[in-house]
Amino acid sequence: MNALLVRVAADSGRLGGRYNGPVARETNEFAYVPIPEDPAAHFRRGLETPFRNLVPVLDKFRWRLSDGRDGLAMKNMHLDPDFNHLTYGDRNQRGNRLRILEAGDVIIFYAGLWDTRPARELVYAIIGKFEVERWTLAANVSPGDWDKNAHSRKILDADADDIIVYGRPGASGRLERCIPIGEWRERAYRVRKDLLEEWGGLSITNGYIQRSVYLPCFLDPERFLKWFKRQNPKLIQRNN
Repeated sequence: MNALLVRVAADSGRLGGRYNGPVARETNEFAYVPIPEDPAAHFRRGLETPFRNLVPVLDKFRWRLSDGRDGLAMKNMHLDPDFNHLTYGDRNQRGNRLRILEAGDVIIFYAGLWDTRPARELVYAIIGKFEVERWTLAANVSPGDWDKNAHSRKILDADADDIIVYGRPGASGRLERCIPIGEWRERAYRVRKDLLEEWGGLSITNGYIQRSVYLPCFLDPERFLKWFKRQNPKLIQRNN
């Protein structure tokens, strides 16, 4: 079995929108806020996914979209993964990494979220899981399914290498409550040492999780999944 750990959602970097979605640490309820779409992307007509759709969800956390010249309020989301449709897409190096996946393999999604309490702590947490059903090239997606992933919502070049992975219904989804996994140590955010040991390790140095250019894998997927099951996660098929 292959199991990948994939960072998703808006973050403090330029490409991440300089924004983090909220998490209520008392309950670990959170809002899933994707990264912004590439301004140069051309959506198929009517398939845009504007950030303003998130306003009712964020209001529950008393959280606002960033506005102004570089804010998200007037931008479109790169809604990926799309938990409504159980799809996740990527391209280039990360996309090539997805090509190793076969039916039954696993993707674990995590994000950096801001604690809504006055402390305003950054919380790295697992927010979703896919059990892989299949994958396909985004360019091969039929028109009737274009709206199911950010990569097929856009008009792609003929030689595009974008990959879309489909999660198996019933075993895939967004977590109703996130599972915090990170801590600050050695001048970076990393997976907690006790979790690294309990999971059987990751293919990244000392659990580093601030960026995910190269998608790391779990060294002992079965051991990780036993731990994951003990957390009693509830998976839901919706984005928020």
